[in-house]
Amino acid sequence: MATSYTRLIPYVRPHRRTLTLAFLCTLGFVASMPMLAYAIERMAHFVGSGDLAGISWLSGIALVGFVGRGACQYGQDALMAKASLRVVLSLRQHVFRHLQTLDLDYFARSRTGDLSYRLTEDLDRVGEVVHKFFHQTVPDVLVLVAVLSYMLYLNVSLTLATLAIAPLVGLAIGWFGERLLTSSRRSQDRIADLAAQLTESLSGIQTVKAFAAEEYESDRFNRFARLNFQARFQSEHVKSVQYPVVGFLYALSVIAVFWLGGWQIRAGNLSGSEFVGFLAGVALLIDPIVQLTDNVNHIRQTQASLDRVFELLDETPRVRSLPTAKPLPDIRGKVQFDRVSFAYPSGAIALQHVDLQVQPGEAIALVGASGAGKSTLVKLLPRFYDPQDGRILIDGIDIQAVTLPSLRRQIGIVPQETVLFSGTIAQNIAYGRADFELAEVERAAKIANAHEFVSRLPEGYLSVVGERGVNLSGGQRQRIAIARAVMLDPKILILDEATSALDAESEALVQEALERLMQGRTAIAIAHRLATVRNVDRIVVLEKGAIVEVGSHEELLARGGRYADYHAQQFSRW
Repeated sequence: MATSYTRLIPYVRPHRRTLTLAFLCTLGFVASMPMLAYAIERMAHFVGSGDLAGISWLSGIALVGFVGRGACQYGQDALMAKASLRVVLSLRQHVFRHLQTLDLDYFARSRTGDLSYRLTEDLDRVGEVVHKFFHQTVPDVLVLVAVLSYMLYLNVSLTLATLAIAPLVGLAIGWFGERLLTSSRRSQDRIADLAAQLTESLSGIQTVKAFAAEEYESDRFNRFARLNFQARFQSEHVKSVQYPVVGFLYALSVIAVFWLGGWQIRAGNLSGSEFVGFLAGVALLIDPIVQLTDNVNHIRQTQASLDRVFELLDETPRVRSLPTAKPLPDIRGKVQFDRVSFAYPSGAIALQHVDLQVQPGEAIALVGASGAGKSTLVKLLPRFYDPQDGRILIDGIDIQAVTLPSLRRQIGIVPQETVLFSGTIAQNIAYGRADFELAEVERAAKIANAHEFVSRLPEGYLSVVGERGVNLSGGQRQRIAIARAVMLDPKILILDEATSALDAESEALVQEALERLMQGRTAIAIAHRLATVRNVDRIVVLEKGAIVEVGSHEELLARGGRYADYHAQQFSRW
């Protein structure tokens, strides 16, 4: 447990000033406890003697003490909350920044719902335990020390009798805490599974309805929900057993105090007013002991969430900028794949000794069956993955020798399926730029054949797109993707068959926009429909991760090889 929580120290350290002020307020709050117990003990003495003046004087002191105690408690609560929330804020920001550095392979292996849960619910749990630690655990420990010191001052033997049961209480709390940690880890895994299943089901709701699979998805959800219920109930069951056990042990110590107190009063070693003051101290111990027990449980339960958060931070990206990397200068756009081989972590070989050169301003198309290596080849260019063998050069510079941001800012990608983010049309076109001119966005939209339909929207470029752009057609989303690439103004373009899922009218508009975008740029297009590649400079045919043919459309048809076979297969359907 200690190891996990000590990793929070770097996030706590920047807020030490706020915590110091809160701690001073805590000391004032704690100091009031024995003072109030002493006031009660003296008041009991004055009540016994009928001294009204003494009672009035002590009542005034007690009222002032309660006001000061309240002021200190306010300062403690407000400052501790501020510090703990800032700790969680900085940790959440750090985790999200780290997630942005991880490879695509990591996200392919992970579930979106689980990652979202770690960044929200798990981190909120960590925030709660940080707040409770500073706001309750530290003050409670100080209260125990202060009150016990006062009780020792009053009567050593009674205090030792009160503490005699403490080792058993500690062992019980530790034993139950270990079982809480185990059950909490299982519970967090189950709720993460539930969140992941919920995300998958809702994001694919159209498929669910298309296959009339509502009942199937409900059954899946119910199964995960039941597993989560069972895990959560196990945690609560452990706590439900712990509280009466600890309460019984504490009751034994209270009974011992009364028995010994009566014995000492009878023997003349303790006055009645002193015993009342001692009992006031015992009463003041009840709340911090209960809170400490609860907080220890919470800390143990939250360790599972903390472990899940730090699991993310322990993930290291395989693709990263080298310490010696320099920014990629403005490029002309020459691309060279030099004996490039690549296999995915699963072991599947995607590329084998690929040699390919693309000249500045040249447009090529990659053709081949599914699994031939087309998508893998273009993913290596912006370093979404790194090859196991060979090099990739841009203008003669090894892309592994330059910083990732400077590389990717000079490569524009128009994907087959456009992803739009929450926000306005303008923000989606200027994605990645906090400051932009609307005129610049409009110019990009005109090049992409998007200006006309955007202008017809109620708020124009300030219209808010629905989640994932559901308010727009496929052709409109593709034209926004092209406008986004225009805004980037890259020298190298990657086009992943941007027209494959469009109707004839939308395809014509998108194709026209793509041709404008490609002018003066190096373009590498993945082609599934051969009708879209006739006008490129060269066609590269891949098969089983290797280049088997290169040439123009006419040359490859005349050669009668694999490209001619693909062409015949596609156009024989018409």
